[in-house]
Amino acid sequence: MRLFGLIGYPLEHSFSPRYFAEKFFREGIAGAEYRLFPLERIEEFPDLLATEPALCGLNVTIPYKEQIQPYVHGLSPAAKAIGAVNTIRFERSSSGLWLEGHNTDWIGFAEHIAPQLPESAENALVLGTGGSAKAVHYAFSQLGLKSFSVSRRPGPDVDFTYGELSPAIVRDHTVIVNCTPLGMHPAVHGFPDLPYAALGPGHLLYDLVYNPDPTVFLIKGRQQGAATSSGLGMLYGQAEAAWRIWNGLSETEEEAGADPQEDDSQG
Repeated sequence: MRLFGLIGYPLEHSFSPRYFAEKFFREGIAGAEYRLFPLERIEEFPDLLATEPALCGLNVTIPYKEQIQPYVHGLSPAAKAIGAVNTIRFERSSSGLWLEGHNTDWIGFAEHIAPQLPESAENALVLGTGGSAKAVHYAFSQLGLKSFSVSRRPGPDVDFTYGELSPAIVRDHTVIVNCTPLGMHPAVHGFPDLPYAALGPGHLLYDLVYNPDPTVFLIKGRQQGAATSSGLGMLYGQAEAAWRIWNGLSETEEEAGADPQEDDSQG
């Protein structure tokens, strides 16, 4: 049996087990299983490897997309550029186990948002600074858009705080992506603090949150005539890209190979 799974914490509301179970059934993939592996601390990762010798690939979700990096032996070019890993490919040989970190979040996001972008889109606001936000920034760089980071607090990688987002800034940035958990089930009434009255039909609001759909963030955008999209399509895209990587199939970001990590890798 080939075993795949997801690490993170908590994992109760993950869509991945159902998605892959349906994929295995639909495509007649035998001898494969997908399971959840909730880790309260990233330091538990080596124990997981020791107790699950059938593992062939893992997805990584919050809060470990950045913390997992010291535990893999190599990074794909995209994962290295983004600074976050959401997919791990396992390679077993007589010399041992090699773990390769990849990022398919950017692939799923880019594929899903590209056909939805306003024709005049040049600038985007990315709400949040975590691993998913980093993948979104990278995707925009590949799509030819300038992206600017928004956070509650100022910092070296923050372009605007929420308090600095004037109506003029919002009007000038016609794509806005929520990469925060605001509005996610069960706290469904939350939403990013934006001057929503500055939105209009030329805007696209994209929410990585997919439960509920729509979120309050998207509803507020629709009320101003903006186009909206949830992150469910991104999730499907990143999952399919992960499956291709696990099975050694060609992937745009993988063609250049993976860069080895330093010798202190704990994988």
